[in-house]
Amino acid sequence: MVARVNTVAFQGIEVLGIDVQVQMSGGIVAFTIVGLPDKAVGESRERVRAALHALGLALPAKRITVNLAPADVLKEGSHFDLPIALGLLTVMGVLPDAEIARYAALGELALDGTLTPVAGVLPAAIDALANDRGLICPAACGGEAAWAGPDLDVLAPVNLLALINHFKGTQVLTPPKPRMQEQEAPPPDLRDVKGNETAKRALEVAAAGSHNLLMIGPPGSGKSMLAARLPGLLPPLDPAEALEVSMIHSVGGLLEGGRLLRQRPYRAPHQSASLPALVGGGTRAKPGEISLAHQGVLFLDELPEFPRPLLEALRQPLETGKSVVSRANHHVTYPARVQLVAAMNPCRCGHLDDASLACARAPKCAADYQSKISGPLFDRIDLHIDVPAVSPADLSLPPPAEGSADIAARVAVARAIQAERYGAFGPYPAGRVVRTNAEADGELLERVASPDASGRALLTEAAERLKLSARGYHRVMRVGRTLADLDGVEGVRRRHIAEALSYRRIAPGR
Repeated sequence: MVARVNTVAFQGIEVLGIDVQVQMSGGIVAFTIVGLPDKAVGESRERVRAALHALGLALPAKRITVNLAPADVLKEGSHFDLPIALGLLTVMGVLPDAEIARYAALGELALDGTLTPVAGVLPAAIDALANDRGLICPAACGGEAAWAGPDLDVLAPVNLLALINHFKGTQVLTPPKPRMQEQEAPPPDLRDVKGNETAKRALEVAAAGSHNLLMIGPPGSGKSMLAARLPGLLPPLDPAEALEVSMIHSVGGLLEGGRLLRQRPYRAPHQSASLPALVGGGTRAKPGEISLAHQGVLFLDELPEFPRPLLEALRQPLETGKSVVSRANHHVTYPARVQLVAAMNPCRCGHLDDASLACARAPKCAADYQSKISGPLFDRIDLHIDVPAVSPADLSLPPPAEGSADIAARVAVARAIQAERYGAFGPYPAGRVVRTNAEADGELLERVASPDASGRALLTEAAERLKLSARGYHRVMRVGRTLADLDGVEGVRRRHIAEALSYRRIAPGR
């Protein structure tokens, strides 16, 4: 007899169906797992053997072969423990074959038979629902699986014994309920930032259109404070975005307690981060910081201090909204539609504009320092702003009257206008979703962001004088469209193009 159990493997957030085939036969006593398993899957033998022993079951003295089909797909992760155990229990006659075939299963087994959490339950649940199957997963992941839909039959036992009792009819497993991430403490308020009104305006524009932002200024001018307050201006994730973002975090094993995310991600990796940590990769091609920040903010502080190859690797994801991790035998693609916010000093000492504090190498040190950021990467950033040092007079003033809540209300109105506009232009080609002005391009951008005659003349003249690339030209149009949305007007006018051009300055010394 050959028992078959359904499970899954992952390539990015894509789910591949895996057929776990378990056979017991005569011959030399052995327990072999074939089908291109990695180290974690190969070690399932000992975990499964110990878990069955904890239930009082011993494996027969036979030749046991477990085949993970298709055999040419690499099998990674400890979630194969449960389907292998279920296959053994089926071939031993403990569980009914017909019942097990109705489910896909994934979970890691402890030595005492307890089911421990695994990554990827949410995409596995969505795939099971699409294939008209139920899902068996650890109890800690049940709330995550329940988000796939009310029609999905989810079994989330605490241990292997509870699952056996459920199929034998001596115990009934309660269906898990969807769980949402608990409300976190409110983000810092912009009311804490004194002075730098131009930077606050640029932050509002960036939030309204999901534009990339670069802040350049001396140490202590408030760049990091402004970036930390950007999440407080962004609207919460809508249901479709929450599911999309949570799937990435699920594959990365970062959903705490199986709870879906409700707030937009804010990721701020350190300058010592490796290339796989930032764009994805490693032995299992895990999502990197740029994918974990999908539909949220990726903040890079002290931008020139990041290694040059690492910054250059950001160029493609920023342009396409996808991070592609290439391996010899497969390619993994993760969504990476992020809002990049970066901060940097104008030079290594940081005091380029203050002759009393600047180093002896100024202004050459500024050119050397800023040359670490390539022109193509600068070109992919919509807004470049100077953040000057705050004067003592500004610091002594009372807090500003307008805080994050007031600005967030205007941002929400602008985002709603964009959602309605781009929803009316759909449907888009397969795999493409346009929600904000930063994502519009090609013919769509020309239709929604073409300025009036005077605005077009200004943009054409400025493009010639400032030597704007085609990418820079279109990014000015996107920012102009966002400014028009903040004003609540239908067309992009000359004043919107003028303000958008004012944010197109390249860092001093370039």
